[in-house]
Amino acid sequence: MQRIWIVEDDESIREELSALLRGNGYLPVQAPPCELALIDVNLPGESGFELCRKWKEKSSAPVIFLTARDTAADELAGFAAGGDDYIKKPYNAAVLLARIARLLRPEKRVLSAEGLTLDEDAFTLWHGEKSVTLTKTEQRILHCLLQKRLCSKQMLMEELWSDSCYVDENTLYVNINRLREKLRSPGAEGAVQTVRGVGYRL
Repeated sequence: MQRIWIVEDDESIREELSALLRGNGYLPVQAPPCELALIDVNLPGESGFELCRKWKEKSSAPVIFLTARDTAADELAGFAAGGDDYIKKPYNAAVLLARIARLLRPEKRVLSAEGLTLDEDAFTLWHGEKSVTLTKTEQRILHCLLQKRLCSKQMLMEELWSDSCYVDENTLYVNINRLREKLRSPGAEGAVQTVRGVGYRL
């Protein structure tokens, strides 16, 4: 469960936020560690802006300012302090939840090289405007090749089947050929080349 640190000096708003977050699968906390911070600007002692600056020095967790301060200058100050979003009170619960979800969504894993783009979350390879869906093994082969450009047979076998003692080069050869056949669909035939005595390259 993802933890959200609520920094709010108004107890009624803090309880309201806690109930909203719990009801939507988050764990509200009153202190770090956390995956996201909701920070009011008008706090007793130091301002929310200053708290955000200090927080960002030691954490990459996103910060949403949730505050009654509604001028453009305040909003700009919030972003300058390191805030990732700025929501004015009274807030809309659905909008707040959508913005929290956006900031906590994992970054899309994409690799690109030699005109190929691999979307690892969707198991999809793009070549220009055409795409093809890959198996897990095909994706892992391409992941290695896109990262290193040139991979030995041993390197690929360890990447794909490190937990198996019964895989030989023929198994790799079969999977490379299946991948090559699949790459014909988006017009990327010839993308995976054999380097004699070494392995494969893009």
